[in-house]
Amino acid sequence: MAEGFMEMASVSGDLTAKLTDDILSDIISRVPYKSTCCCKCVSMRWRDLISHPYHRKKMSQSLTGFFHESFNRYRSPRFPKFACCFTNVSGIGEPLVDPLLSFLPKFVMPGIVDCCNGGLLCSFWKQNGPVECDYVVCNPATEKWVVVPGTKWSSKVDVRLAFDPAVSSHFHVCEFIEDRFWSNEDYFDSKDCIAAVVIYSSKTAVWSHKADAWSGYEIETTRFAKIAFFRGVLYLCGFDHKLVALDVEGNNWKVMPLPPSKCHGDPSYDIYLSQGQLYFAHEGYFELSIWVLEDPSTEKWTLKHNVKHLKMFRTEYSPYGSSGYSVLSIHPEHSLIFLVCRYEETLMSYNMDSGELHSLCKLGRDGTTYLTKTCYLPYVPLYLDLLADDTKSLA
Repeated sequence: MAEGFMEMASVSGDLTAKLTDDILSDIISRVPYKSTCCCKCVSMRWRDLISHPYHRKKMSQSLTGFFHESFNRYRSPRFPKFACCFTNVSGIGEPLVDPLLSFLPKFVMPGIVDCCNGGLLCSFWKQNGPVECDYVVCNPATEKWVVVPGTKWSSKVDVRLAFDPAVSSHFHVCEFIEDRFWSNEDYFDSKDCIAAVVIYSSKTAVWSHKADAWSGYEIETTRFAKIAFFRGVLYLCGFDHKLVALDVEGNNWKVMPLPPSKCHGDPSYDIYLSQGQLYFAHEGYFELSIWVLEDPSTEKWTLKHNVKHLKMFRTEYSPYGSSGYSVLSIHPEHSLIFLVCRYEETLMSYNMDSGELHSLCKLGRDGTTYLTKTCYLPYVPLYLDLLADDTKSLA
């Protein structure tokens, strides 16, 4: 879009000159962050418009940092041993986001569950039920929030948020119900495979479910698995080297093969969304491999990057090799991988183009057992008021 405007502007002058600043900023706010950066080159007016604090909040944003949990067994019994944290992607400065979500009612103690395109999914325990919980979907940037009623499975199962403000202001909450909970079978006599997926739509405000969603495939996922919400489809990796695709509004549910791996039994792999494509990262015993699925309809993967641990971490970082790290995320606009290294709980970045590795910050020894990739949620702020206009009661 930005390139097209630049070409037209150079040939025919600025065709947007008659548009008001508010209309033009609203148009630019609907393009990806990388295109927004290109828009600054169209004219001095566009540059000043995008840079102005009033309009800047409307524009697409880049990765700001990571929500995660810290655990300290020495905390007072009066307070939860888990604490929500936020670490800036730069590794320095005060958190750019309040991890305590102080805008929520004071009696709510939310647990951050998932994050998708600026929307944050949290769970909280009902006051009138010891084992029941509901959800809150909120936007930390605008402090808007809405309650999603839980199901009878909500306190037991894996749950994910599917939200793409570029497509719709509506979101979906997806619960993955395992056999033992769906059929009420004895814990030891049932499998951990997914028997059904229960989906809440903010558009209809009701839950629906789909059993045997993948036509006989035995799908087993884990709460460690990352998700990628792309073109209305939720992707996540399952065991047995499978990529699960879930169309939140249709019937295009399928199972796709993942790239070939030397260690099929190694669960250290995950799916990510970057630069408009699906990326697959495999943390092998001796190397890291990055694959790209340019078109999901073809199911064809292309190897983008492969690096030996010894080369990536070098001698001074040798303790981080041999799977002593976890991939947290791939930058949405750049060929940049974010890692957490378990040796000293260090947040690091690795540039696939230059091969440069940077140590960003030490995350501390609190929660060494818990600071794994399942707890780290990449956050891109969203300043558009796309969630519900009116909040609902948490009573």
